[in-house]
Parts: sequence; C-alpha cells; structure tokens
Amino acid sequence: MNRMLITRYGRWEVLIGTAAWLGLSALSCLFIPFGWTLSILWSLLWLWLVAFFRNPPRTIPRGPGLLVAPADGKITDITELEGSEFLNCPAVRIGIFLNVFNVHINRSPAAGTVDYVNYKPGLKVNAMRADAGEVNESCAVGLRDTEVGCPLLVRQIAGLIARRIVCDTKVGQPLERGQIFGMIKFGSRTELIVPRSAGLLVDVMVGQKVRAGRDVLARVTEVMAADASPVGASETA
Repeated sequence: MNRMLITRYGRWEVLIGTAAWLGLSALSCLFIPFGWTLSILWSLLWLWLVAFFRNPPRTIPRGPGLLVAPADGKITDITELEGSEFLNCPAVRIGIFLNVFNVHINRSPAAGTVDYVNYKPGLKVNAMRADAGEVNESCAVGLRDTEVGCPLLVRQIAGLIARRIVCDTKVGQPLERGQIFGMIKFGSRTELIVPRSAGLLVDVMVGQKVRAGRDVLARVTEVMAADASPVGASETA
C-alpha cells in the first residue's frame, strides 16, 4: 500500500509553493492594510497546489482481461482508429480529460513490459479536443507481453496550461497493473489505445468520470474466457 500523501513528482513545487505562501502571507500582513485578506488568498492557492500533487492510495481490481484507467478525469471520447503509433493496427482510443482539480498521476492499465517510449514536442491546444494527442506535446508509452494478451499504448498529452510531462519509465521495464509511471503537471489529457481485434469490451461512456488504477475502462473478453479465476482486490503503488 502506498501511503505517501504527496507524489514525489511534486515535492519541489510544493516546497517552493510553501516558501512563497509563508513569505507572501507575512508581507501582506505586515505591510498592507487588511493584508490578512490577501493571506487567505495565498493560503487557498497553497492548498490547491498541495491538493494537485496529492497521491491517494488506490485499490487495484484483480481479474483476467481488465484494463484500468491510466488517469483520473472525464471520458471525452471513445474513437475507432485505423491505426496508431506502436500498435500499427485498427484500434480503439479512450480519451480522458484531466482538469486542474483531478489527481494527475498516471498508472499502467495492465501488467506488461515497456517496449516503446516516444516523447514528442508540440502545441498546447485544449486537451478536450480529440485531436490533441496528434498536435500537442505528448509522451507515448507502449506495453508488450501484457497480461491481457495484446499490446497497449498509453499517451500522456499536455493541455492549455500543462507545463511538464513526467514519464518515469524506460524500455525494458516491467509495470504492474495500476503501477504509477508518471504524471502531467496541470490540465491535460491521457489516452488508452487498444487493438480492436483483442475481443475488446468497453465498460465506460463519454462523460463518465473515472479514477486511475481503480476503475475498469475495458475488458479483453478472450482473456476472461480463458481464465475463470474469481475477481479479488489488491493495492499497487
């Protein structure tokens, strides 16, 4: 179980933000009439910063063929594609939009081995757009030898105010289902792309809110049929 309240990806930002909060609050109270009202504003901004980098523990569902959400947020589109980088076959893309109040940590949708990492600089258009993954700054992580029997692609995409994509993984590294592998700092989009030929059953709808590692986005039915073991629960950091 991971009990760390703040992700290590945000320690520097929280440290700087805390120093700024204390300094601005002190200066406001000392030199500005009714400066305590400003100190309340600085406190609210500091609380938001800490909340942005929160790292809540998640219970990861167990069972054959499950693909869990790689990010918190709202499902914006479920799109059939003729092809995709890394997969090179017809696929289904599930897009998740993360607003500035969501947890921004990214988690692996399934257990597998990282076989592809591709960072791409780009624009910062609204991450709710379905084509944001093609034109915005992004980092794609491809998994092979997965527990669901097919390759998978997770794409981290910067949004209008996102300023940094963190991808804390490399080719050859194994990932467990629900394992943290990075984050996108501030508003953004995350996509899960799965081959259409994998006996895929999508479990979510456009507009639905999901949580990374906890909620199931889709199931690979061929794997489920081959393994009738009961579903339990575990926790992965």
